[in-house]
Amino acid sequence: MTPHPSASGPAREPEPVAPTLTCETIGRHADFVHLSTVPGIAVDIRYASESNFAGRSLYKGLDCAWLRRPAAQGLARAAQWLAAQRPGYALRVLDALRPQRVQEAIWQEVRGTPMAAYFAEPVRGSIHSFGMAVDVTLLNPQGLECDMGSRYDEMNRLSHPNLEAQHLALGHLEAQHLVDRGWLYAAMAQGGFVGISTEWWHFDHGDREQVRREMQRVW
Repeated sequence: MTPHPSASGPAREPEPVAPTLTCETIGRHADFVHLSTVPGIAVDIRYASESNFAGRSLYKGLDCAWLRRPAAQGLARAAQWLAAQRPGYALRVLDALRPQRVQEAIWQEVRGTPMAAYFAEPVRGSIHSFGMAVDVTLLNPQGLECDMGSRYDEMNRLSHPNLEAQHLALGHLEAQHLVDRGWLYAAMAQGGFVGISTEWWHFDHGDREQVRREMQRVW
């Protein structure tokens, strides 16, 4: 007969389960594709450098140039469409996989500040941490980034796609800014990506709630 827990002391808490999918081991998983193998794109992972909101490397030597296969395939389609429809222009990826541990560290830094509105709370999860989101901009025929009216990671209302008409009317954005943003949005839509209302550069592949329900995060 199995003794009642009260007869043998308090029940023991289960041991925490170690993450099974980490950035260091992701190369062994067939579901993930390295961005160096995606045709037609340029890659400049800003969170691996000092060119981001924090002014320092947030990835600390981790190779985060990865996406899940559906997102990588969608990115390739977007790049192919852009090259055909607007010759000379190309996509540059600025961020892709963001491990959960990095998202948690960022949240500790921005929590309680206005920047918190631009980052997913770690409990809910950033779609970047599933390998299903990218931050992207356009390169012009000279290989320079197009002027989008606000910088990457410029966390203010100028970066909000849902306010573009208002900013144009007030003279805060120029028509060419919206033209180039429009080409970016159109290209990413061809690859199955969906933008968000607060960042012109951010795109999720598919439905973000389905991603959170059905996919495993990378740590």
